[in-house]
Amino acid sequence: MAPPGILNRYLLLMAQEHLEFRLPEIKSLLSLFGGQFTSSQETYGKSPFWILSIPSEDIARNLMKRTVCAKSIFELWGHGKCPEELYSSLKNYPVEKMIPFLHSDSTYKIKIHTFNKTLTQEEKVKRIDALEFLPFEGKVNLKKPQHIFSILEDYGLDPNHIPENPHNIYFGRWIADGQRELIESYSVKKRHFIGNTSMDAGLSFIMANHGKVKKNDIVFDPFVGTGGLLIASAHFGAYVYGTDIDYNTVHGLGKASRKNQKWRGPDENIRANLRQYGLEKYYLDVLVSDASKPSWRKGTYFDAIITDPPYGIRESTRRTGSQKEIPKGIEKCPESHVPVSLSYHLSDMFFDLLNFSAETLVLGGRLVYWLPVYTPEYTEEMVPWHPCLKLISNCEQKLSSHTSRRLITMEKVKEFENRDQYSHLLSDHFLLYQGHNSFREKYFSGVTKRIAKEEKSSQE
Repeated sequence: MAPPGILNRYLLLMAQEHLEFRLPEIKSLLSLFGGQFTSSQETYGKSPFWILSIPSEDIARNLMKRTVCAKSIFELWGHGKCPEELYSSLKNYPVEKMIPFLHSDSTYKIKIHTFNKTLTQEEKVKRIDALEFLPFEGKVNLKKPQHIFSILEDYGLDPNHIPENPHNIYFGRWIADGQRELIESYSVKKRHFIGNTSMDAGLSFIMANHGKVKKNDIVFDPFVGTGGLLIASAHFGAYVYGTDIDYNTVHGLGKASRKNQKWRGPDENIRANLRQYGLEKYYLDVLVSDASKPSWRKGTYFDAIITDPPYGIRESTRRTGSQKEIPKGIEKCPESHVPVSLSYHLSDMFFDLLNFSAETLVLGGRLVYWLPVYTPEYTEEMVPWHPCLKLISNCEQKLSSHTSRRLITMEKVKEFENRDQYSHLLSDHFLLYQGHNSFREKYFSGVTKRIAKEEKSSQE
């Protein structure tokens, strides 16, 4: 561990997908494990190589036990724009920090990683041989070395114009790999119970990381669907709860979403999904409930609320109502005790979600949710706001040429006082988002226009 006040430099090798989600994930996880995001880099953009300052190797290892956005982390020993700069940097690295990993009783190997270029074996050997000035005294072991060192070369982001020489060269000691394998092992394709809108496994884990979910937390999803977000939180040791207005989904009944399967089986439900991954002990319950009318007692608190509200594209946005709320001109049935199903506007849904989160989250707890937007009309002022919640991050995922959804992460920074007081305060702000209440129509209008355009060009 570095002495107090001194931070070791580490190199993160990032995955090249979900680029906007990477920085908030790393910042959230460092904060979760007692670190702080400190870097000499001015911008990260699309680069897979990030240099960070982290207080200890333990924090670096904990980071990699959670991240799905980073592939590997290295203790950075040297860095340069060219081989000469790298070698000079390595010669200036304190020998006392090298010695524990290079002594005569140790075994090691050196690997070469290149981004956007492939090297021949001869070129790789030449680069390794050039490091003979380092005080390696141990033996080379290619199969099971005690220590692994890497030369990492960055040839930029343009595959059509690969430079002769790298833009940056790094050398470091490998510390740990990230959790990229979770994306495959938790793939929705292999899941016991799925629906039309089941969340992609990788994004589910990113959402849990943005929410700083940790062991023994209580995590809630008010639009639980088939429970994909609960699975990611349970994997990290949190106890999970959920509600949904759809009786059939909560109870695993009705038509199946899989191809060549008409009806859901007798044990296709959220609990069975958690059991599939050995996570059933973290399952608290899922209830049939209307998110617009929370049924929780005052004093109920969650450590995180992580959810994907329906946008009205593949799943309808509905709420329950009374006979009194039926619009004029529609026949009422005074004898019916069955709740009336009413339209639930997106702006009202997010208004309720933020109020509910402000009231039921613990201080420091996080709300993570998806906000659908019509891109030509979107401005940052449209992101729902609440005086008890602080915006942490806002990341875009494109859905089409004219629509996208934004992953919003907020943190509770103030105790909730009075719902009526906030309702008046927030009403004007939510007017900005009301244009998105017709998100479904705008989404499909773009699809219709694109089909018409394609048909016209094919006729021509």
